[in-house]
Amino acid sequence: MGVSRSGTGRGREAGIVDSGEDAHWMARALELARRAGEEGEVPVGAVVVRDGRSVGEGWNRPIAAMDPTAHAEINALRAAGQNAGAYRLPGATLYVTLEPCFMCAGAMVHARIERLVFGAADPKSGACGGVFDLLAQPYHNHKVTVTGGVLAEDAGELLRAFFRTRR
Repeated sequence: MGVSRSGTGRGREAGIVDSGEDAHWMARALELARRAGEEGEVPVGAVVVRDGRSVGEGWNRPIAAMDPTAHAEINALRAAGQNAGAYRLPGATLYVTLEPCFMCAGAMVHARIERLVFGAADPKSGACGGVFDLLAQPYHNHKVTVTGGVLAEDAGELLRAFFRTRR
């Protein structure tokens, strides 16, 4: 369950969302996040869904890829674009276990993602309503609807467990 907002104004709430479909796809994103953790990467996973099916998946890989842009969201968007044969993905929902950063939020606008669903909030660099609210800025030519907090405890615990082993 999470709070949903339209992406058209900071903190604007559209109501509480409790979607079995959201939980289903977030569970898949959590599986991908676990894969990232097993590879020694920060455990974040992402799935792009369109028309009820996964069209792109990704997990954090900046260390393995030696690429600072290899975030889970970017990897999932790249895969979805390849599968769709286009970089724009209208009607798609991006599920990600951690609130996206500035880079990933910008990529969602460019890809014309319809909806973002994230698990845990990122209190240090979240750009989708946490520290910043990039998607709610009025100057974008595309609006992304945001729902946060879906399976947040599971996503947060996965991250906390990962960082406990690093300290």
